This record gives sequence, C-alpha cells and structure tokens, in this order.
Amino acid sequence: MTKTRIVLPGDEVAVEEEYLASEGTYNQNGIIFASQYGKLILNQEEMTAEVMPYNPPNVLRKGDTVYAIISDIKPTMATCDVIAKEGVMRSVTGDTYGTIHVSKISPGYTEDISKELRKGDIIRGKVVQTKPSLQIVTVDPHLGVVLARCSKCHKYLIRKGNSLWCEDCERKETRKIADDYGNAVI
Repeated sequence: MTKTRIVLPGDEVAVEEEYLASEGTYNQNGIIFASQYGKLILNQEEMTAEVMPYNPPNVLRKGDTVYAIISDIKPTMATCDVIAKEGVMRSVTGDTYGTIHVSKISPGYTEDISKELRKGDIIRGKVVQTKPSLQIVTVDPHLGVVLARCSKCHKYLIRKGNSLWCEDCERKETRKIADDYGNAVI
C-alpha cells in the first residue's frame, strides 16, 4: 500500500526508523523532510519516502528527440547546443552541450562533416547517451538538418530534391537533410 499527500519544501514527511529518504526528500538528524513541492509518496513495500514534483524539470534522457544548433565542426565530430525537446514546451535543464560523431550523422560513410552539417544549422537528433556526456545521432531519415542558412549570404535555404538551394546567391549546398526540412515545428 502507498500513502500520498501534498507537501511543501521543509515539511517533515517521515522518520528514518520507518522510511528511507528518496527522490525529493532529505534526511536530517533522523527526520525526513521534503526538498520540493509535490506529492509525497510513502511506499510501504520499499519503505521509501519520495516527493514527486507536479511540474518536473525537462531533463534529457536517452531516446529523447531534440532540436539543437550546430555550434562547431571538427574533423571527427560536430558540437551542438540543445535548444528544445520535441513535444515539450518547457526549457531544457541540465547539460545541453552535445556532440555528434562523424559515424552517427548519416546512414552512409561520411568523409567530410562540413558536407553534412554546418555551423548555425538547426538539427533534429536523437539522444543516445547522457552520461558522462551528451551524445546525439542524426542517422534516421526524420533526423538531420531542419533549417539552414546559405554559407555565403546567410539567407534561409530551400529544399530542392536532396540538396538545398539559395535563391539569392543561386548556390547549391549539401546537408544531411531531415525528411521534413523547412516544415519542422520547434
């Protein structure tokens, strides 16, 4: 059986002799207190006291689909800053600096990262690792660049077939394009 009630930070919720402090609680001198606002769960089976927040932080987890801006290109990887998690309106918390290894950009062999991604591109990727560092992949057809600017004049590029086109410069550029390039809702 599990008992629940609403608690505020600093509320005494249990004693150490009956329960162990868990998520959202802390132990001080044998008394367990709530460390956040939320629903107190006193789990009788596991003998734990836990507080589940009503509005939890938006923390990245393995398997999440994210939007990021490419911040740098190196010979074997691209670095990016995660700006949003797909389907969540709340800002992302925690470490938002990620990397994409050259072998995880597209399904085929990638010799030159700058032909697949460029600094400033907005991408959709999938989180494959969060600890010790944030790792992202863009191999799937729905993943990749969702919005890019021309390398020369910085106007937004439009999709023409499997490449991108700048109407002002009349330049063709290549990227690892997501299947819905230009239509993604971030």
